[in-house]
Amino acid sequence: MVKHNPGNFRWFILVMLFIATTILYLDRSAMGILAPFLQKEIGWSEIEYGYINSVFMISYAICFLLMGRLIDKIGTRKGYLLSIGIWSVAALTHVFAKSWVGFAASRFSLAIGQSGNFPAAIKAVAEWFPKKERALAVGIFNGGANLGTMLAPLIIPPLVMWYANWRIGFLWTFPISLLWIILWIKFYSKPEKNKNVSEAELEYINSDSMDESPSLKIGWSQILSNKQAWAIAFAKFMADPIWYFYIFWGAKFLNEKFGVSFKQIGLPFFIVFSASWLLGIAFGWLSSKFLKQGWSLNKGRKIALLACAIVAIPVAFVPHTNSLWLAVSLIALAAGGHCGWSANIFSLMSDIFPKSAIGSIAGFGGFMGAIGSALVAFFTGLILQNVGVSGYAVPFAIAGSGYIFALLIIHFLVPKIKTINF
Repeated sequence: MVKHNPGNFRWFILVMLFIATTILYLDRSAMGILAPFLQKEIGWSEIEYGYINSVFMISYAICFLLMGRLIDKIGTRKGYLLSIGIWSVAALTHVFAKSWVGFAASRFSLAIGQSGNFPAAIKAVAEWFPKKERALAVGIFNGGANLGTMLAPLIIPPLVMWYANWRIGFLWTFPISLLWIILWIKFYSKPEKNKNVSEAELEYINSDSMDESPSLKIGWSQILSNKQAWAIAFAKFMADPIWYFYIFWGAKFLNEKFGVSFKQIGLPFFIVFSASWLLGIAFGWLSSKFLKQGWSLNKGRKIALLACAIVAIPVAFVPHTNSLWLAVSLIALAAGGHCGWSANIFSLMSDIFPKSAIGSIAGFGGFMGAIGSALVAFFTGLILQNVGVSGYAVPFAIAGSGYIFALLIIHFLVPKIKTINF
């Protein structure tokens, strides 16, 4: 039986969030890893592959709003269970797909469940961590995105080749999801109701939280009337498409530009997503360190966001290099900037808005991020269908400049970051 040090049970909860996010990205990344193989076997075009990813993102966008609001209503515990339950079953449905339409239908269902992960996880962090630790906590659990994306090309190709059946790539995570559900039911509740939390830890968790009534109800009109909500939404609208471009087109780009095969993709992906994982945690730590040193919320968050934006700029040069490992290194650096950016934007949600609205804010931000991702998926497929491999210059240019542009809009809309009192 695992024992937890008194006063540190919140870190066990964080491990649970990390594992769930890892499972999510293992399930989400399977399509991108198998895409070059499935494109030949199923016979879809570049545009149809773009359609598959656009359908996923459109469903993700719509359900982000619904799931975020639902999680605020039914709570983190039930909301997370609902989310992972739906997406685990949806992952299984891929095995029945026989055309791009079938895969699009499965991705639509997968997005319904996965849209609840981040609203639930961010709400859990807001419930379990003081503000000064939230960016670090988000950076750690969001690292599951990197680990899942990193492990997928290491695990899925050998499994597929061993069983000589691509369907195993969508099946193998289901038992892991079931185990997570059992542990979540056993261990998760709010800190004030959790028998594993000491009085000292509970006092620390609430040490810098804003005062609010647990029954405080905040409607969409109150949320959407705030420029802060639109600043967060725009930050997600610009950044999320870049991350999904790396996931959905990363393997295809390396295959078409450098000849990296299905069997060889594991090492480049391992480098990209392990490095970006560590950088994401580092940028989350940097922001938390600034706040612990007495920096204002405004200065600490924005300087950290600026650092994340700067390291992403060189990725614009990736399509113009003939060196595989230089390309991999620049993508890894930019992906690390994205992970740090996400950690700070997620933390910004709980910096500004009360806990009772976190699911809704995360849902709204995710909705806008998914809309941007659907648009980019559609136009990326269209460009590549008509231009070929040289067309990658366009999405990579956006990937290099998007964060700086987003930060300027954030600063324009929110010159000073502060907590909202409804």
